[in-house]
Amino acid sequence: MVAQEVKSSGIEQGICTLFVPHTTAGITINENTDPNVVRDMQHVLDEVVPWDKGYHHAEGNSAAHVKASLMGFSVQVPIEKGELCLGTWQGIYFCEFDGPRIREIWIQLFAG
Repeated sequence: MVAQEVKSSGIEQGICTLFVPHTTAGITINENTDPNVVRDMQHVLDEVVPWDKGYHHAEGNSAAHVKASLMGFSVQVPIEKGELCLGTWQGIYFCEFDGPRIREIWIQLFAG
């Protein structure tokens, strides 16, 4: 989806900024070829931030808030020759921690 937005923009060189405007979802970049990477990331996040830890937040989704903050809410990727400059094995991950829900990702493309 992001690569298509970059291609459609006609921008040959610049920066792509992605922002997730939610407090229980995040975004990151990581290996995108072995599905075990996703499983491992989920496993570690669940160990580090378990759902039942005596949180005080009334909605019961504190773990999702913490995990989203750990992942972060934005990434930037350079654009060269009209394409995202990701490493050979890299992909952009939208991280949902409290869903499924209807979510947005805001994309800003800057030529330069």
